[in-house]
Amino acid sequence: MTCGDPLVRKTAVTLADGRALIYYGTIPEHPADYPDRRRLDPVQVRSEARWDPLLGEWVVIAGHRQNRTFQPSADQCPLCPTSAGTSTEIPAPEYEVVVFENRFPMLRAADPGGADADHGNGADRHPMTATAPPRITQSSLLVGHPAGGRCEVVCFSQDHAASFADLSQAQAETVMAAWTDRSAELARLPGVAQVYCFENRGAEIGVTLPHPHGQIYAYPYVTPRTERMLQSCASYRRDTGRSLFDDMLAAERAAARIVSQGNHWTAFVPYAAHWPYEVHLYPHRRVPGLTALATQERTEFCELYLDLLSRFDRLFDRPAPYVSAWHQAPAHRGGEDFALHLELFTVMRAPGKLKYLAGSESGMGAFGNDIAPEAAASRLRRLG
Repeated sequence: MTCGDPLVRKTAVTLADGRALIYYGTIPEHPADYPDRRRLDPVQVRSEARWDPLLGEWVVIAGHRQNRTFQPSADQCPLCPTSAGTSTEIPAPEYEVVVFENRFPMLRAADPGGADADHGNGADRHPMTATAPPRITQSSLLVGHPAGGRCEVVCFSQDHAASFADLSQAQAETVMAAWTDRSAELARLPGVAQVYCFENRGAEIGVTLPHPHGQIYAYPYVTPRTERMLQSCASYRRDTGRSLFDDMLAAERAAARIVSQGNHWTAFVPYAAHWPYEVHLYPHRRVPGLTALATQERTEFCELYLDLLSRFDRLFDRPAPYVSAWHQAPAHRGGEDFALHLELFTVMRAPGKLKYLAGSESGMGAFGNDIAPEAAASRLRRLG
């Protein structure tokens, strides 16, 4: 079968513990020839979404993740292909792009009547019901629900020592096809409110597996950051009758902080950048999510994104630790005004120096930036 991109083959198999795995691309030629021969216990998840009434946001408590795999040696990497001496999460001996359910997920739908079906302190016992803000009263301030949803791992390459920036244009387009396909599939799951594709790269970010990979979270609620964006858009629409995203992109494209641009996308350092080196990548045509992009838009994104990652890797004469985050409209609302975009930032501010989220940022959520966005943009342009 094919995914959202008709040129990319999609083949689903089942791992030994019942989790789903999907191969994207033509390698391996016959995935069914490589069953998962490991003996695995079923995944046990104890996740609860608890409401913070002061901040008005959900917090997921997932104590079962404390024992997840942490920085294994290269010959024990669970994201490499299976070899004669080692069985991994990918049963085949080679692959292009793979997506599978995380064995240590923050969110997961419970099996009805199973061991993980009844947990949490809230009255709502159906973990796949989208979690809206609760109605808080004096007698019900402590509200919790089983945190349903889904967490998936996206392996960008079988090469353990590679990074996304090392991918070819064709490989990047296969990853793009996987992101798009999973965004569509996960948004259709009962109770999923928002789908988030992202990559953490580097030990400084907290990555536990160095193999080139990203993740996809399907949340049972709309995340706090997206909620704030939606509220800002609604307020701007009421005041001006216009789209905040459209007007903001026009203002940014007219400024001097553009890093690169094509016919369909512009990459720029935002006027109010939170991070020392932060770039936002927007399509010129406002669309709510990845599934709405046209073929030529997906192709050009991969070209600009690979170039942008290579610039980041030249910032400090070493691979830059970064977070790359796709922002899409929630699954069931906000699509008429939200604009798909990617935000890329590094926690490095200079060689050997990190941007720590200390007292002001962590304690009060009040960011300060040591590098002027104009200077960051100028440097990134020169590194092209």
